[in-house]
Amino acid sequence: MVESASVSSVPELGEAAAFEEFFLAEHGRLFQALYLLTGDLQEADDLAQEALLRAYERWDRVSSMDSPAGYVYRTALNLHRSRLRALVVRARRVFAAVPADDFSGGVAMSHDVQRALAQLPRRQQEALILIEWLGLGSEEAGRVLGIDASSVRGRLHRGRTSLRELLGEPYE
Repeated sequence: MVESASVSSVPELGEAAAFEEFFLAEHGRLFQALYLLTGDLQEADDLAQEALLRAYERWDRVSSMDSPAGYVYRTALNLHRSRLRALVVRARRVFAAVPADDFSGGVAMSHDVQRALAQLPRRQQEALILIEWLGLGSEEAGRVLGIDASSVRGRLHRGRTSLRELLGEPYE
């Protein structure tokens, strides 16, 4: 009986082909966005795989959404947040305070920009990555983050302003 439950969650052959096309189109961008967010190749890969697996398991519903990509990005961000919360709890138990880490690693952008990005609040980071790096519009980014497009634009504005201040130069 357990097997039949797992079989029913696997997409049909035509749906599997549609998911494969979706996967090929989105995996690279999702991984890059998560790498910018986490600063860790393995963590970004794990999050991307888990988010895409969850989409695959629900592909019959996800494929009919206005933005299947938005679902996957939102899932990945929620997974990341959950992992961060779990890490914070463990760190508090061990150290009684969470240390501020420098997530500057090797990514295809300048060390200074990555360092400045890491200093921004998570919400501003997410807005900047979704809009500037992935090229989403504020409406789609809002769907990914579960907020209004106007809130995304506000976070984006504050993030850009903070980056300019941190870098001491205009951010474009």
